[in-house]
Amino acid sequence: MTDEHTPPPAGAATAGASPSSPSNGSGAAPSSVANAPAADLEARHAELSDAFLRAKAEAENTRRRAEEEVAKARKYAVEAFAENLLPVKDSLEAAIAIPSATPEQLLEGVHATLRQLSAALVRNKVLEINPAPATKFDPHQHQAISVVPAPQEPNTIVAVLQKGYLIADRVLRPALVTVSASS
Repeated sequence: MTDEHTPPPAGAATAGASPSSPSNGSGAAPSSVANAPAADLEARHAELSDAFLRAKAEAENTRRRAEEEVAKARKYAVEAFAENLLPVKDSLEAAIAIPSATPEQLLEGVHATLRQLSAALVRNKVLEINPAPATKFDPHQHQAISVVPAPQEPNTIVAVLQKGYLIADRVLRPALVTVSASS
């Protein structure tokens, strides 16, 4: 005689058990069957964690390399410009080294050196602002030094006192000009 409330012994089949109960056919305990998906999940988690850490490290390396390139670009940005100015310096030193040069020779050398300097500036996108007379005054590129009466349209340039310069499209120095007065 068995008590209905007493649990059956371990491993014994119960009368109400269905034939489709989980079993892997190898006699493995049901807990190992339940652990198999957990083990798969843990392996997948480890794999994704590793991929995440590798991607994070790659992103950090890319960021660091980009910062280094920007720092080098800032540090050596003037290198090409300086390289273009060296022949100008060489020409000036050569002119000073000739103590017996005639004024004509010096003037010719100064003109040649000015051409070298102008070419170096143009190669580095430093352009002159030298407006022609009667050009409309542009406060973004010109600085009015004085306003003078002139027989031309008001608010136009009468004379350029000092050239201005642009670097790329930015004003490095505005042209100093006199402007015609309004009547």
